[in-house]
Amino acid sequence: MTIPKGYRFPIEFDAAFPQGLVMVGEVSPDTEYQSREDRAAGRPARQKVDEATGKRQWKATVTDPSEPNAKRASFEVTFLADVQPVPTTSEALPGMRPIELEGLTAEPRVAGNGEFKYQAYVFRATGFKAPSAGSGDGRSGKTSATSGGGESSAKAA
Repeated sequence: MTIPKGYRFPIEFDAAFPQGLVMVGEVSPDTEYQSREDRAAGRPARQKVDEATGKRQWKATVTDPSEPNAKRASFEVTFLADVQPVPTTSEALPGMRPIELEGLTAEPRVAGNGEFKYQAYVFRATGFKAPSAGSGDGRSGKTSATSGGGESSAKAA
């Protein structure tokens, strides 16, 4: 059996991020590269569209507290959704909020340069999960929140 390049493996959020994730900042549109000429001509930036799903891409920076390598702990998550996903949790500190993703998939890839390459993953999700009412850490909720999607950037294994 052959697994095609770019295959997205479904994965449970708790298996990928046992200590959860912290979103830093806000969710914003993931736009295509715009050349200097395009910017000078006043052309608007176009939002990327996922080839597999046809959904628009949104991105957010997240931090994984369980990652031992500080340089790899923060990365971008790209959400795939027709509308901008909205986090279901409140800020723990200004600009930082604990989050849980639903519909999470992982795509393996190689990251790094030269002899310093390592196994990493591209994570995508379909939205944010709402925290359950009785949970202490707010991460065990299984209720679907905003319909959205997500792709996150690399995380070391």
